[in-house]
Amino acid sequence: MDVKEQVKEIKQSFRQMMDGVVAKSMRDKGLTYKLNWGATLPRLREMADAYGKNYDLAIALWKEDVRECKILATMIMPAEEVLPEVIDIWMEQMPSQEMAEQAVFNLFQYLPYAPEKAYTWMASDQPLYQFCGFHILARLFMAKREPNERGINEFLDQALVALQSEHIGVKKAAMAAVRRFSELGLVYERLSKSALKHANLDFL
Repeated sequence: MDVKEQVKEIKQSFRQMMDGVVAKSMRDKGLTYKLNWGATLPRLREMADAYGKNYDLAIALWKEDVRECKILATMIMPAEEVLPEVIDIWMEQMPSQEMAEQAVFNLFQYLPYAPEKAYTWMASDQPLYQFCGFHILARLFMAKREPNERGINEFLDQALVALQSEHIGVKKAAMAAVRRFSELGLVYERLSKSALKHANLDFL
């Protein structure tokens, strides 16, 4: 079956997963997609497992302005195959914070160049990029990936700025990253406390 046919088959299968309550709740929260079937993440995960990793299908699904297609794309895209340029395009087209969270959780944290993207995005002036950058770093710190000295300084500088942001999503993402950073060990905990104290912020 060619990719076009697969996309058609996938879109038809979403009709059976339709959950009007979930879809309405998302609309009420301001999450608007051209099409949103309200399919739950466990159902989409089952679907992703059935299709397996598939670069071409992921590219085709992302192009669809359908919530479930985009989430599925992040689940089946092979992290080791996708080029940074493609990820940049996906970020430019990122429709919502929900989708950004899914992209980080399913794909971005596993990219071979995840740290580079995280540091670049964290320093962006666009909230959704910052949100993704801090979320990637939180996941990397959780996986015990320690930054080098330059990375530590850069992270703490940007985190302190973000913690004073008016954007709640960015603020929360930065908080989560600092928390995970401090869990890397005693030295990291001290660095976090010292940086926050210096900026008159409470340790989380």
